[in-house]
Amino acid sequence: MAALKLSKESIKGAQVSVDENKVDPNELNSGAETEQELFEGTEAESAEPGFAEGSSETGGQGGDSSDSWQQKALALEVELASLKDAAIRAQAEAQNVRRRAELDVEKAHKFALEKFVKELLPVIDGLEKTVEAEQQAGNEVTPLREGVDMTLSMLLAGITKFGVEQIDPIGKVFDPTLHEAMTMIDVPGAEPNTVIDAMQRGYTLHGRLVRPAMVVVAK
Repeated sequence: MAALKLSKESIKGAQVSVDENKVDPNELNSGAETEQELFEGTEAESAEPGFAEGSSETGGQGGDSSDSWQQKALALEVELASLKDAAIRAQAEAQNVRRRAELDVEKAHKFALEKFVKELLPVIDGLEKTVEAEQQAGNEVTPLREGVDMTLSMLLAGITKFGVEQIDPIGKVFDPTLHEAMTMIDVPGAEPNTVIDAMQRGYTLHGRLVRPAMVVVAK
C-alpha cells in the first residue's frame, strides 16, 4: 500500500510540473502583438521627414566628395602640364648654354693666335718693303735679296697654315669692312670707287679681320 501511495504522489508531481511548463496561448498572442508593434514603429520612423532628409544629406555629401576629387584631379593635370613645360624649357636652355659654350671654345681656339699674328705683321711688312725697294731700284739679284724673298715666302706660307690670309685689294671695289681708304685720286680709265693701290696689305684670321688694307681709291 505504501508503494502504491508513492506512485500516486509521483504521478501527481509529474502532472504539476507538466502544468507549470505549459504556455498560455494568450501570452503567445501578446508577444506576437508586441513584435508587430515594434516593427510598425520602426517603419513609421523610417518614413518620417527627418529620416529621409538625413539619407539625402548623406547622398549629397557623397556627391560633393566626388566633385571635389574631380577638381583635384583637374588641378593636378594642370600642374603636371606646367611642370612638363618647365622641364622642356629648362632642357632647351641647357642645350643653348652648351652650344654657346662650345662656340666660345671653338672661337677661342680659332682666334687664340690673333695677338701673335698682329705682332708678326710688322715683320712681314718690313720684308715686303725691302723686296719692293730692291725691285724699284733695279738692282741685280743678290744672295741677300734671294734670302729675303725666301724668308718672306716661308713666313707667309707658315701663317697661312694657321688660317691667316692676305687681303689683295688692288683692282677690287672698295669694301669698308676690309679696306681703309687713305686717299682718293682721279685716275683716267679707272672705275670710280675702285682700289688702285695698296699702301699696306690687310690680313684676316679664319675670316675675321685682323688688320684692314690701307688703300688708294679712284674717284
